[in-house]
Amino acid sequence: MRGAERTFAEMSACWPEAPIYTLLYDPEGATAFAGREVHSSYLQRLGVGQERFRYLLPLFPRAVERLPVAPYDVIVSSSSAFAHGVRPHPGALHVCYCHSPFRYAWFERERALSESPRPARRLLRRTLRQLRDWDLAAAGRVSRYVANSEITRERIARIYGREADVLHPPVSVQRFELGDPQDHLLFVGQIVRHKRVDVAIEAARAAGRRIKIVGEGPDLAGLQERYQGPEVEFLGAVGDEDLAGLYAGCAALVVPNVEEFGIAAVEAQAAGRPVVAVNRGGVRETVVPGETGLLVDGEDAASLAEAIRGADFDRFDPAAIAAHAQRFSAAEFRSRLRRLVERYREECAGSRAQAADRSRRLDAQDPAPR
Repeated sequence: MRGAERTFAEMSACWPEAPIYTLLYDPEGATAFAGREVHSSYLQRLGVGQERFRYLLPLFPRAVERLPVAPYDVIVSSSSAFAHGVRPHPGALHVCYCHSPFRYAWFERERALSESPRPARRLLRRTLRQLRDWDLAAAGRVSRYVANSEITRERIARIYGREADVLHPPVSVQRFELGDPQDHLLFVGQIVRHKRVDVAIEAARAAGRRIKIVGEGPDLAGLQERYQGPEVEFLGAVGDEDLAGLYAGCAALVVPNVEEFGIAAVEAQAAGRPVVAVNRGGVRETVVPGETGLLVDGEDAASLAEAIRGADFDRFDPAAIAAHAQRFSAAEFRSRLRRLVERYREECAGSRAQAADRSRRLDAQDPAPR
């Protein structure tokens, strides 16, 4: 249950009787949806797990289009690549909560190619070009977009030519408490290349600080082999209770990559701990420089290390940091999402009524011959 999954759990809680449609579903990993009516696509029959689902990339567009959502008048989707491509009936309202337009198709294509085996890159390059065309067509079937941050809103406008309201993702801030911070740093996230875990480690080492790494992913084994020694501790995946303790016990959380929002940064603040982050993306909307953390203009390890070295993390007020994080609560998210969807429903109904009225007036002015 990473950030997008936790966000969708709160979205689905807004409408507890609504059925859920998804490409793939792992009931053991996604326990938040136990007891819900969940329908997965035909790809489920392939039995592909978390480690290999990315190999199905070319199949996702057709599979999402075949999810049987046509009977419904209102559809709310959560999309970072494909879910916005469902096919509602022509009069339905489709509200898409967008975490980002598909990163690998639009602005991380070279990274996707570099992470693929060399013989597969030509095919992947062609697949990503095709996905761009599909993605633009899919965006045209969405009634209203809701962005998770300003950077996502800007991308939706630039790529799809669509406006979007901004609603920050929910964070279970009530799970966290103040603790007894130590002198080590913390990284929390998926262990993949674009998270730039190596930059966090290099920055910590250059600043003379130990760092604990929480998360799993395809790059974990390589990092463990590359960074051996007492200054770096790889903890793998941890449970919610242990994670809350790790946040409360660190000197600061390090965010070395650009996040559209960055739930980990808010979780750390909910535990009263400051954040050291690259000054781009969602942290600009969640971290108050000098009060709840440090935003660093440089994106390399040296810039982060310089900020860490010069920081007195004891001067930050844990209670004030935790109070700031409360504005991102799950309850606030659910309330705002329900209000947005209801507003869109009213606007959609009003537009249909106006269109029907125009049609009646035109018929009265130019009646069809008998």
